[in-house]
Amino acid sequence: MVPMYSRILIASLLLFLGACTTPDADRIYVNGTFWTGNPDQPSAEAMAVADGRILSVGTENEVRSHAGSTTEVVDLDGAFVVPGFIDNHTHFLSGGLGLASVDLRDASSPAMFSERMAAFAPTIPAGRWIEGGDWDHEAWGGQLPDRSWIDEGTPENPVFVSRLDGHMALANTLALEQAGITADTPDPDGGTIVRRADGTPTGVLKDAAMDLVWAVIPPKSVDERLDMLRRGQEHALAQGVTQIHDVGSYGGWRDLEAFEAAHEAGELDLRVYSLVAISTWQRMADRVAEMGRGDERLRWGGLKGMVDGSLGSTTALFYEPYLDEPGTSGLLVNDTTKLHKDILAADSAGLHLAVHAIGDKANDWLMDVFAEAEAANGPRDRRWRIEHAQHLTRKAIDRFDDLGVVPSMQPYHAIDDGRWAVNRIGEERIKTTYAFRSLLDAGAPLTFGSDWTVAPIQPLLGIYAAVTRRTIDGANPGGWVPEEKITVEEALTAYTISNARAGFWDASTGSLEAGKWADFVILSDNLLSMDPVGIQDVHVLQTVIGGETVYSR
Repeated sequence: MVPMYSRILIASLLLFLGACTTPDADRIYVNGTFWTGNPDQPSAEAMAVADGRILSVGTENEVRSHAGSTTEVVDLDGAFVVPGFIDNHTHFLSGGLGLASVDLRDASSPAMFSERMAAFAPTIPAGRWIEGGDWDHEAWGGQLPDRSWIDEGTPENPVFVSRLDGHMALANTLALEQAGITADTPDPDGGTIVRRADGTPTGVLKDAAMDLVWAVIPPKSVDERLDMLRRGQEHALAQGVTQIHDVGSYGGWRDLEAFEAAHEAGELDLRVYSLVAISTWQRMADRVAEMGRGDERLRWGGLKGMVDGSLGSTTALFYEPYLDEPGTSGLLVNDTTKLHKDILAADSAGLHLAVHAIGDKANDWLMDVFAEAEAANGPRDRRWRIEHAQHLTRKAIDRFDDLGVVPSMQPYHAIDDGRWAVNRIGEERIKTTYAFRSLLDAGAPLTFGSDWTVAPIQPLLGIYAAVTRRTIDGANPGGWVPEEKITVEEALTAYTISNARAGFWDASTGSLEAGKWADFVILSDNLLSMDPVGIQDVHVLQTVIGGETVYSR
């Protein structure tokens, strides 16, 4: 007979061994090349997943030790695996709307613009507003469109189609009438009504002037917003996107409502960090106090503000005038006294701030306010963000690291704007435009995204843009402002772990590490070993979120 003390010792040992045993993997991925995003273990041969999380990353022998009788072994056949791509800046519901609306992005002439509008209008009911569009007047030489281009083809539908940057839009006559905009309507603060020689509106409205039309467009119902979300999500997952930081299409709160409805219905595959307008900071502070900051699928607690407009609309705020429009240096699109007050108050409430600034003067102003907020409210892990941070002074580049500010940038804009930016701001100012290399060298925590629908929600295209800086017109094969190129690994980092940190989600997402959610993308080619020029042609084979395959090519 085994003595009592021996039986107790054996039982204790068995309990200890049971506690130390890791669970069997649900799935093991082998025969691939893994870029982990973890600097302590940048590459691996295999990965095991259990209960939606990463169980192990390492050599194939190490990972296969987690195989059990029901474990599925997936042979990747040499594919390249990276953490799920995170997009730092989307207008997601607008993107979903655009997928079902008129597409003017590649309209290369006024005639094509008119034809596209005339062909689309009969496909929807009379009286329904036509939105989206995403036109670019630079595609046909820089002439702004006029409502006369579309009035004849849209007699029964009010139209308000945006330039791709979202900072100006074209209304047809019917839309102007519904908004009450006439030759006598004054320009609002922070906006411009573009006019003909006789003072009548052309139909183009810039920045705050757009609000005059937005105010009369019927709000989208929850069901309509859910449809937009479903379309957008299907599209994003096919591009390898597993997480978005959404800065709103409808003021933020209505977007958050749609994300919540999808989440409650079990239809939210993406991980979403939903930001709302900074002017509503008290409402968000109250929500956080009552409900916390969300869960591992949907989070909130961030605020989006705006200082200026955009380069394409000549409304980004610079110290010096535009060369091609010397009567302006850009616009402050909000009352800076109120914005300053809101930033300090929201920061004191512990909320996360992400503020749009594009021109050099706008970025410097915002940096000064951030510095003032830190002095007033004390040190804290804030992870302040400047959304876009496109045109910087040399001094501003150094301040990102000093103040702990995240440059939340969108690299596709560089290869798009690079076609014509020198004509707008000159040779000297473009030297610190989309300054990816300079920011990284200065210690800034660079992050990347799309600004969808302003640019395509395609991280692979963004990586291509950041690494090659080859403008989309083919005119800069060696790269536009080539000294600001970065490496493929740096661009991958900006789309993964750096983005996760920028949204306070790095404890559980952003890299392939044991314990984190199994969010990853399987790609057709190894981005690190190929000619970067070919990155734009790489395919997403699978997108996996929480261990579940949500897209398969």
